[in-house]
Amino acid sequence: MELGPHVSAVVTGGASGLGEATARRLASHGVRVALFDIDRERGERIAADIGGLFCPVDVSDMESVAAGLAQARAAHGQERILVNCAGVGGGARTAGRDRETGEARLYPMANFERIIDINLLGTFRCITSSAAGMLALEPDAEGERGVIVNTASIAAKEGQIGQVAYSASKAGIVGLTLNVARDLASEGIRVNTILPGLFDTPLLARTPEAVRQSLASQVPFPKRLGRVDEFAQLAETMITCGYFNGEHVRLDGAIRMQPR
Repeated sequence: MELGPHVSAVVTGGASGLGEATARRLASHGVRVALFDIDRERGERIAADIGGLFCPVDVSDMESVAAGLAQARAAHGQERILVNCAGVGGGARTAGRDRETGEARLYPMANFERIIDINLLGTFRCITSSAAGMLALEPDAEGERGVIVNTASIAAKEGQIGQVAYSASKAGIVGLTLNVARDLASEGIRVNTILPGLFDTPLLARTPEAVRQSLASQVPFPKRLGRVDEFAQLAETMITCGYFNGEHVRLDGAIRMQPR
């Protein structure tokens, strides 16, 4: 797909980190970008900066997704690009003991359900809603109607202690990638997923510098945290390379996470 003002895009989680970097990169090519996020203040500021549109969207709510897409399409037309970056973390062991009493503790299921609902189901809500809209588009000279890029995590492959819900949510995204690509192939819609490793995002920015340095030292090469623009660069490649389809790709400096 050739990028330019004739193309519109939706980026979920576009108000920070990986999503923001991707939105900025697409906008730099003239793409009309709509940012979906729950952070209105930051989202509106970024949208104004890149000449895009902010849409307040909670991906855990199908009606919110539908309203956001309606707003984006009214302003920019039907999107040909969807980049899913919205997500949350959260840690707890499958079962454990109270530190003071030794009493057995179950996993807090509300936490598990929330992480799955936002990360996995939220991604799929946006996929099915956006893809349905893409069906109305005329295919380009290559027969392509649209491209979808999802965000998983290396935790989908080697989750650490306490990451069971997060890992399951991201593994689900990896698991659906090829299926969705096959489902949509006859309509000319490609689907790929990025598995980022340790990236310098606002989440890590809040951790102590010593912790950040320790994490960076675990990366074989280059020995640093990933830059958000490197994620955006891979997302752009997945969008513009017409033969890139049905794949999930690690972007992690060759790191393989240990149990803790």
